[in-house]
Order: sequence, then C-alpha cells, then structure tokens
Amino acid sequence: MGNVLNKLSDASQSLRGRKRKRDETDGDESGNDSDLLDQSLHGPKRKKLTSTAKYIYQALFKEERNSDITVHALGKHWHLHKVYLSQSPYFASMFNGSWREADKDYVHIEIIDPKITLESLYSVFGSLYMDEVVLDPKEIVSTLATATLFQLDGLIDRCAEVMVETTCADTAVLYYEAACEYGVKRVKQFTFGWLLVNLLNICRKKANTLRLISVELMEQLITSADLYVMQTEFYLYTLLRYWMTLKLFPANLTTPSAPVTGETENDPMREKYFIERTSAVPFLRTPEGAPFERVFRALRLRYLLNHHVDMRVLREDNIIPSDWLHEPLLEQWNSILSVDMSLEKEIKCDEQTFLESCMRCGRILPESVTQKWRWTGFHYGLDLMLFSDSRTLRIKRHHRTEHERLLSLQVKRQFMIRISLASLNELGQIKHEQKTAIQTISLEKNEETILAVYDRALTFPMLICVNMMLVSPPEKRERRKLPQLVDDEVAECLGQDEARARSERSSGCSNAPHTPAADATRSSNTIPERSLELVEVPVPSGSVLRERVAWVNDS
Repeated sequence: MGNVLNKLSDASQSLRGRKRKRDETDGDESGNDSDLLDQSLHGPKRKKLTSTAKYIYQALFKEERNSDITVHALGKHWHLHKVYLSQSPYFASMFNGSWREADKDYVHIEIIDPKITLESLYSVFGSLYMDEVVLDPKEIVSTLATATLFQLDGLIDRCAEVMVETTCADTAVLYYEAACEYGVKRVKQFTFGWLLVNLLNICRKKANTLRLISVELMEQLITSADLYVMQTEFYLYTLLRYWMTLKLFPANLTTPSAPVTGETENDPMREKYFIERTSAVPFLRTPEGAPFERVFRALRLRYLLNHHVDMRVLREDNIIPSDWLHEPLLEQWNSILSVDMSLEKEIKCDEQTFLESCMRCGRILPESVTQKWRWTGFHYGLDLMLFSDSRTLRIKRHHRTEHERLLSLQVKRQFMIRISLASLNELGQIKHEQKTAIQTISLEKNEETILAVYDRALTFPMLICVNMMLVSPPEKRERRKLPQLVDDEVAECLGQDEARARSERSSGCSNAPHTPAADATRSSNTIPERSLELVEVPVPSGSVLRERVAWVNDS
C-alpha cells in the first residue's frame, strides 16, 4: 500500500512541474506576440495602388484627355502628352532641343520601316503610360522595330526576352533577321545557336522555314564547326540541294517525309529539276546557280567522297563542278598512301585547323537504352563503332578479318575527336548542352575507350554530334599563277614577230645561230643523264601494300 501512495505522490509532483513549465512558456510566447504587435502597429506599410496606372492609361492614353501634342504617323493622329513621350530619347531631344517641333503641338513622323505597323505604334505609345506591357509574339518584330525607332532601351530588352522565350522553327529565321537589322545581339546569338542545332534536325522538315534562310545565313551555318550535322556531310549536301530548289521555285513547298538515304531512286529530297536537267554545264556555273556557289563552297568536299553511292549522286546531279573535286581527291589519295606507308604515326594540328577541317557527323539518340552504330564510308582503314548507354558514350576500333573491307593493319591508330551533346525542349531550344575538349586517342585493334560520361542534366531524346580528324589535315598551299608570256593585245599592236621575240626572251630562249661554243655552253647547263636502277624498298609492317619499288640514282 505504501508503494502505491509513493507512486501517486511522485506522479502529482511531475504533473505540477509540467504545468509550471507550460505556464512559463506561455508567458514567453505572449510576450513575443506583444512585441510583434507593437512593431506591426508602429511600422509604416507600403502598398501599390494598381488602379493609378490603370487610370492614367485609361484616361490619358485611351481617352486622350488633356492632350498637349498630336503625333501623326501612318495616317493616324495620336493625341498624347509631352511629359510621357519625353521618356523616349527620340521625343525628348525633339521637345527640348532646337527642333522646330519644340514649341509646336503637332508632330508628323515619316515612317519608312515597313515592319512598323499601327498595332505596334499603339503598343509602344501605350507602354509609356503603363508600368507594364503586354507583348504579342506575333507582333514582336514590329514592336521591336518601333521601340528601336523611338530608342526605348527598356522596351527593346523586354522584346528580346520574349523573342528568346518563343524561338522555334516558325520564328527562328525571322527573329535572326530582325536581330541583325536592329542590333539586338542577344537575340542574334540565341537564334543562330538554335539554327546550328536544328538545321538538320527540325528545319529540314519545315519547308517554309528552310526557304526563308538567306544565302549569307546559310553560308555561316554551313561553315560553323558547331553545326550539328545529322548523319554525314553528304546529308548536308542533300539539304542544300533541297534548300536551293525551294529558293528557285518558292511554290514547291513539299517537305520530304522520309530520311535521306543517298540512293538515287529512293531519295525524296532529290529534286526532279536536277534529275531531268540535260545541260552538261554544272548548275553552279549557270546564271541561276551562281548565287548559291558560295554556300556549296562551304561544304567540306573531301568528306563527300567517302562512299561510292555519294559520288554517283554527285555526278548525276551535276550541281558541283567536277574540277572542285580534283584537289580533295588528291588530298584523299595522298592521305591513303601516307596511312598505307605507316607515315601517319601522329596527327598534329591546332584547334582552329581541327575545327575547320574535321569530319562532321551525328545522330539522334531517342531513348536511354544501349545502342551501337557506325557511320558508313571509307575512313582510312578505321572501322570505328560507337556505343551509348544511359551514362556513357564509348568508341571502339573494330577489327574483324571476316569483314570485306579495307582495314589498316597498323598496331595502333591515332585520331582526334570532339563530342557535342544536347537535350532540347518542345520548342527545339537547348535545355542542356555538354561539349568535350578535343581529345587525341590511340587505339589498338578491337580496343575500346570512353569518350564522355553524360551529365545528369541531359535527357533523351538527345542529339549527338561528333567531330573527327582521322588523318593529318592537308597543308594549305597558295595557287601559283603561271606568267603570261605573250599578251594578246601586245601581239596585236606590235605584230607577230616582235611578240614571238618577246616570248622567247622571257622564256630564256634565243634565235642565235647554233655554234659549237654555244652547244658546249648549253651542254654544261643541262642536267646530266642519270643511270636508273630498279631496287627493292623494305615495306613497313602493317602496310596494305606488299611490294614497292623506287627509282634511285646510282651516282
């Protein structure tokens, strides 16, 4: 019984202790509430009267009350107020300077920019009476043009924000041209970047968008090393062919639905015009094709010659003159010989040369699953396979003797490579982009290495663009112009005899009679005959060729 009473006593004491603690806590909280109440009662409060701006806009702009200036533009009279118009440097200098309109209540503005409309004037004038502006993307270019005319930098910045947010296939080219015209650098850079990523991804499916691209803009895109080339360089050639047809025949806006295969009979982008054209003159040498020459010059021609089907299509199209391909073919053949003789031990080039000369190829990875692929064509004896999974991108030098293709037998092969990866939103804008540095990689037969570990921010579908340099780039040589020995006009004026004499003097020849002394002099200046002998030259290991010979001088 005593134990029970002791427990009850302890419990009652603990309850009284808890009650005291709660009472103390409640007292503190009530004190804090009182302090906060005092602060809230004695501190000033700032609230915005939204109705003020609305009243000014309604009464002064829309109802035109108490107007002190009439602005006449595009056939409409606007009854406005100098104090509000003076927010624009254009009007401020007009009203406060030495202009004749400074003391007048009427101003006539001659609008010569066709992009400025009545709607854009209404929007821009109204923005001077409000602390916010509603910008319609459909009228944003006109609004930008009007804001530029009146030098409203704040409104120009708001237009730029809207243009960046709404850049897509339907607006990218229009926004780019407007940004160039009105000097909005941010929009120009953003839209150009959008076109670099989507030219062969989205724009090729949008005939209206593709047709709007000017020759100057297309040349810049094709030249850029950051262009996301889908498939190979030949795929880019077929896009230019389609683009050129749209520029020549604007009514022909049929968009190909199937991918380009390169096959003559199955290629939906192989336009009927070039198939049926019978002239032997390459199209770029005709008056119709001359404006497009600079764009096709921007192609990396040596990478159009890696597949026999591609070369057949180039001949049948007869767009590019064949003499354009002579130098790339010589460069290709020289590189093949260098690889065959194991002279390509190391690829040396700086970053700029790499970006200007590298092979460009790419593809779309639709989902996060293991995938493997190769780009077809002759790659100097390298069969490179790429592997992608959910986290990494890898490359392998595939070497299997049962494949019927020419493969380099060298133990190690070196190449340079750069990877660009991009995830896009529904408008085609980059959500996240990842670029690797230019890497120099050496692989043995069937060796594999990691090219990139995907950033966690990358999502699928994902665009991948690969820039590769498999052999050393060709050296840049200046063309030597042969001297003209006989000028046609000189020959006509001076007569054939004197012209012939001048030609002989310029070439070091003379009509002097042949004498034994002269013969001896000429004999001493001529190259002596050399005895040539056929000898064997050791062939480096790993060479495709098994026997080589060279002519040498036995002296």
